[in-house]
Amino acid sequence: MADLVWYRSLYWRIALGFVGALALLLVAQALVFVWVSGRAAEVWPGRTPAEYAQVIAADVATVLVEQPELNLDGYVARRFPGSYRAFVVVTRDRQVIYGRGVPAPPMLGRAALARLGPEVGAGSDTLRGGRGGRGGREGRFGGPGPDAVRPTFVFAPIVVDGLTVGMVAVTETPPPMWAAINNLGPTLAVQALVVLCVGALLVSLLVFRPARRRLTSLQSAVQHFGAGRTDVRAPEGGGDEVAALARAFNEMAARLDERQQLLTESDRVRRQLLADVSHELGTPLAAIRGYVETLSMPTVGLDEPRRLRYLGIVTQETERLERIVGALLDLARLEGGGQHLEMTPVSVRALFQRVADRHAPALHDASVTLSTAVEPESLMVLGDSTRLEQALQNLAANALRHTPAGGAIHLRASVDGEDVVVSVEDTGPGVPPEHLPRVFDRFYKVDASRTGTTTPSGSGLGLSIVRAIVTRHGGTVHVDNMPGGGARFTLRLRCDRSVARP
Repeated sequence: MADLVWYRSLYWRIALGFVGALALLLVAQALVFVWVSGRAAEVWPGRTPAEYAQVIAADVATVLVEQPELNLDGYVARRFPGSYRAFVVVTRDRQVIYGRGVPAPPMLGRAALARLGPEVGAGSDTLRGGRGGRGGREGRFGGPGPDAVRPTFVFAPIVVDGLTVGMVAVTETPPPMWAAINNLGPTLAVQALVVLCVGALLVSLLVFRPARRRLTSLQSAVQHFGAGRTDVRAPEGGGDEVAALARAFNEMAARLDERQQLLTESDRVRRQLLADVSHELGTPLAAIRGYVETLSMPTVGLDEPRRLRYLGIVTQETERLERIVGALLDLARLEGGGQHLEMTPVSVRALFQRVADRHAPALHDASVTLSTAVEPESLMVLGDSTRLEQALQNLAANALRHTPAGGAIHLRASVDGEDVVVSVEDTGPGVPPEHLPRVFDRFYKVDASRTGTTTPSGSGLGLSIVRAIVTRHGGTVHVDNMPGGGARFTLRLRCDRSVARP
């Protein structure tokens, strides 16, 4: 969440999307309102009653000139369908036509007829044609009650060819609010509903749909992870809270997957170790059991030399068994971190000298020479003296085992930056390339491929112990073949900084 940019936040997107949708809705609603109001511009209450009356009178006069026999009632209904002021159109033949929008007061038609002249206004209350402004009643006028407020009207004559053929009367009373609502309300409601649905759809597609898709992917990854698949990962795109949650899940899944792989590898190694230990311990145990049973048989006549030879074999196998068990315990302590290392400055020259002294008799018997080279002579390495000597003794023993008569072993040490590089080289047949990655595995032997040697093979644990010791010292070890033949084991260890180096 630390690298989350505010404008990528899901909450900000929802807020901005809501504000944008609301603004879009208001703009669309305003446009619709302007469009609807434009249709009724000629009857919009912004006109004064006198102007409104003149507009209607001029319109009716024009159409009567063009179509004298026109059905005036139908024309007025079509031309002024939703007026906001009460009005009436009367003709000299006593036809009264009320506007359909706002109901007209009862005396409006009588006042318009009276305006045409006494000869037209006098007579019966029953007028020909037209519809009343209230409930569509025919032109039947009733007088106002005694306490009613008498409305005022404005008039405009309908003039055709210089003659007044009719009169338009418009009330000066402001139009009621419900008139506009009744006229524009349904249209505006439908348009608002359409705009609202479109806005909601756009917000859903642009804001919520991407987040829902990524949340669905994250949910699927969590379900697969819960089912035991630790290799699943959720998409991290988007840069918002969902992406941060996906990254956190992926980091957790990666750590758990790594641990699962380590556990699987540990279990595999454990099973392999049990198989190797069973195999390596089974060989000397079988030999010991066989020879002991032979020696214990009273029916088998053994002379003294043969009996002593059998006892010698039992002793050798017992010692071999002890070495294997001791090496396994030593390796377990090193790899498990159960043994404390005394980290002190150790002279590399002294380590090489102790290795040479330890193997001097075996080197003489095998006709193999050993040389040492330390640059500089005062080179010191930081580590546990006993364990470092054990690692070098194992490497020297391994080199001696695979170096033929007349060969040589070289111990070299030099400084490389902040590290001390120690190498053990021999002039044997080397290690086949396909075996190089596995020479440090427990009980792994390549004696069958390293021909020409006469020294019996070891337990297969010496190089594993070397790697464990070097790893505990924070260093590395690897093996390769030299161009001229022979194997070379290289150790990189920490140099003692308290000793001046050229």
